[in-house]
Parts: sequence; C-alpha cells; structure tokens
Amino acid sequence: MEKTTLFYLELPDIKISIQIYFNENNQLFFDGYDIGSAVKERFDDLDYEYTHTIEPEEVKKFYPIFNLQMEDRAGLLAAIKKEFSVPNAYTLFGEFMKTHDIKYTSFTWM
Repeated sequence: MEKTTLFYLELPDIKISIQIYFNENNQLFFDGYDIGSAVKERFDDLDYEYTHTIEPEEVKKFYPIFNLQMEDRAGLLAAIKKEFSVPNAYTLFGEFMKTHDIKYTSFTWM
C-alpha cells in the first residue's frame, strides 16, 4: 500500500504527518498525526490523531471532479496532494467532501 504524504513538518515542539492512501479494503484513507509539546498545550494531550475514511463507491465521485479516468488511483492521490498539501488539510478536505456530497466517516483521538 503506497502512501502519499500531503503535509509533513517537524519542529522542536511539534511533528505533523498527514498522509492519504488506499487501504486493503479499497477505501481512501486520510491519516493525520500530530505530536509534541505544542499539541500538549493546545489539547492537553501529547498527541492527536485524525482520519477520514471514504468507501469505494464514494471514491468514484472524486474522479470527475479532478477530470481523471475512473480508477486512476495514482492520479487521484496526486490531485488531492496538489490541492491539500497544507497543515489544515483535514478540515479543508472534509469541507471539500461536504461541498461535493461525498460521504465519509471521520475519527479523532487525543
């Protein structure tokens, strides 16, 4: 399973890693992880995890939005990376999916 990094930052007080990939169930999986003292100050916990999971039927809605051939997974991951390679990708990607009526589930853990 090849993962595409949307955003990565490592500073003395925080490390942010955001990736997107297709998992073994053919779901599009957005996976973010923040850790460090800056996270502790904001959330009173050392780390913060967040995900969006998009089922295969819903993933099909992305291809016409990005003018891609159906099942062009590499192209889709590249298009998402181009649009969402920012620290607030989780929020922006969720808003994008709502705007385009793409159903997904989200999970956060602190």
